[in-house]
Amino acid sequence: MPAGSRVVDALRAAGGVLHGANIRGLNRARLLTDGEQIVVGAPGGGAGGGAGAADVGTGGPGSGAPGAGGGPGGPVSLSTATEQQLDALPGVGPVLARHIVEFRTQHGGFTSVDQLRQVTGIGDRRFADLRPLVVP
Repeated sequence: MPAGSRVVDALRAAGGVLHGANIRGLNRARLLTDGEQIVVGAPGGGAGGGAGAADVGTGGPGSGAPGAGGGPGGPVSLSTATEQQLDALPGVGPVLARHIVEFRTQHGGFTSVDQLRQVTGIGDRRFADLRPLVVP
């Protein structure tokens, strides 16, 4: 997918959503992140019935690689997630979510999940818990 593409563009490129799939809760206007996987129809992922997935590449390094298998809704993008979405991650509360957003703002986004180690309040254990749940 070209840089700047949205979830709806990836769904369209994958041939659309299967009839009967519930896509309520799937943010189709969200910008894609290189390498992420969009899961449609997975239990708890904001869709039910008619499972399918689309690997997303935006033309950068690793384009087309499968996304990290974070939670039921897929990995959370550190570069685009809201404070509320970050707060929903295990071990992340409103204060830490705010620190992540502030770091992102000050540093122009995340280019690597490893940058989470530089965020105030994230130690080795919390980083290890969050690493499989997030993408840059």
